[in-house]
Amino acid sequence: MATSSISRAAKNPINFSTRKVDSQKKSIFSKRLSFSNSSISLQKLSLVKGSHFTRKLQKTPIFNVLETFESKSELLSRTRDPYNVVKTERPTILVSEKLGEAGLDLLRTFGNVECSYNLSPDELCAKISLCDALIVRSGTKVTRQVFEAAKGRLKVVGRAGVGIDNVDLQAATEFGCLVVNAPTANTIAAAEHGIALLASMARNVAQADASMKAGKWQRNKYVGVSLVGKTLAIMGFGKVGSEVARRAKGLGMHVIAHDPYAPADRARAIGVELVSFDQAISTADFISLHMPLTPTTNKVFNDETFSKMKKGVRIINVARGGVIDEDALVRALENGTVAQAALDVFTQEPPTKDSKLVQHENVTVTPHLGASTKEAQEGVAIEIAEAVVGALRGELSATAVNAPMVPPEVLSELAPYVTLAEKLGRLAVQLVAGGSGIQSVKVVYKSARDPDNLDTRLLRAMITKGIIEPISDSHINLVNADFTAKQKGLRISEERVLVDSSSENPIDSIQVQVSNVESKFASALTENGNISIEGRVKYEIPHLTCVGSFGVDVSLDGNLILCRQVDQPGMIGRVGNILGERNVNVSFMSVGRTAKRTKAIMAIGVDEEPDKDTLQKIGKVPAVEEFVFLEL
Repeated sequence: MATSSISRAAKNPINFSTRKVDSQKKSIFSKRLSFSNSSISLQKLSLVKGSHFTRKLQKTPIFNVLETFESKSELLSRTRDPYNVVKTERPTILVSEKLGEAGLDLLRTFGNVECSYNLSPDELCAKISLCDALIVRSGTKVTRQVFEAAKGRLKVVGRAGVGIDNVDLQAATEFGCLVVNAPTANTIAAAEHGIALLASMARNVAQADASMKAGKWQRNKYVGVSLVGKTLAIMGFGKVGSEVARRAKGLGMHVIAHDPYAPADRARAIGVELVSFDQAISTADFISLHMPLTPTTNKVFNDETFSKMKKGVRIINVARGGVIDEDALVRALENGTVAQAALDVFTQEPPTKDSKLVQHENVTVTPHLGASTKEAQEGVAIEIAEAVVGALRGELSATAVNAPMVPPEVLSELAPYVTLAEKLGRLAVQLVAGGSGIQSVKVVYKSARDPDNLDTRLLRAMITKGIIEPISDSHINLVNADFTAKQKGLRISEERVLVDSSSENPIDSIQVQVSNVESKFASALTENGNISIEGRVKYEIPHLTCVGSFGVDVSLDGNLILCRQVDQPGMIGRVGNILGERNVNVSFMSVGRTAKRTKAIMAIGVDEEPDKDTLQKIGKVPAVEEFVFLEL
């Protein structure tokens, strides 16, 4: 057995590796992607025409990137236009929402710009077939119907801002349309608005202003609270959250934060303590939300969450409205759990005129003004214009959020392993406990193939996707995986281990190790203290085959319950009966042990998510020493 480590320097984190072939060697061109700040440049490499890796790179309907070629010059032109978007005539760019003049001026130097605001869905579909690029903000819904109406002409969608909830990414990828965003320009504006809401809420500025304009003088009614010495919990310690922390420290507040990906050293440099979710919400006097809206964070602030908070807590939200259950917030305001709230975002925008939340006397509201400063609007306009023009020129960008460029042969061969890689990443992040965050991940690929004949870029990207996406607004693909991981302080190393197995399969197994973290499931830890899980593809289906030092065999489909137990007869039946009584269907069950009648791990695949009572009942079985529920 031999091992070989993959060096991934920050300046060149992704390589299109050259594959070995036999006597038919003819140098043409291939591509190496290298990150330089926020852009990616193309450089020459060598591939072999006629090899399995390059054999007549056919145009793929998924990525719509490469076509057949006849000569070196033709292939070179293709590599300079990886998204297949460059047109000989000036492209038409539709801007459907107001954009700063600086951005419009930049767009006009490259293409024909049409500004048509407040388009109905039908009007947008009618126009889109004549456009090569579309720039939107948050108001325009770029649905599957829009991509269908474009009839293949639309090549780039630019979102002037961070979130892309209003763009159907799956449809964009299927129709070969690149999606880019502008993630950095409005950071300071959003942070400043968060601080403005914090201070105005604490001192009842909006309520007192309305009272005076109604002819009243109510000094005693609007007595506020001081900020100095109070604890502010920042939920989501990314760009905006960290800027809010800096400003809050200047106001004399004690700042704590929760973010599973925030590097502890960066937090310490600002004077912020990273803590768990429950610790953050239970100890804070003020809570400022800077979390993305994902399936994991949707309505994460609900009746149960509010019940854990200090009575009289105050909440600020300049992130996404959907992270708060608005009905639950009204109830918390009514019973005094939440003293005040200051909201810039809402589940439905604009909210209804009779919204109980908006009309509540202890709630300060603004109409999604987080990025609404002249400076931020100009910065976003320039950032998105540069991204769209770069894409129309065929350049790769680190702000691309879909459509990685992968040869169809590699994509086809690795398809089942792509699913395995993402699910292993999702399992790994769910096994992490504590507030320190994930910083170091090692991926071990076991294969019978020569390391030079194994392209793992896509698998690496999917593991990164599985780790980051469940609790982030980042959309990970081959283009931006390493860039996003670096931005979040996540280091991913790779190792290839040569094993004696069939070379027909590109991968024998994939192992994911997370180091320097605590685990929700102690049995997932190896002797060196790392969380370790391993899986392989069996009959085209991804399986979990090892947890820590315990061997298991369970299909990664649906959801998963892991139990560490005393190895004794009847355990499968007892746990199975508990699930059956609660109408939870078991799809797979596997038991792994180190020795007879000692310790064992039971891995149970379930179709539905068991309720808390069911999980607690499993935990109360005397022989069960620990368990964890994992969503796949």
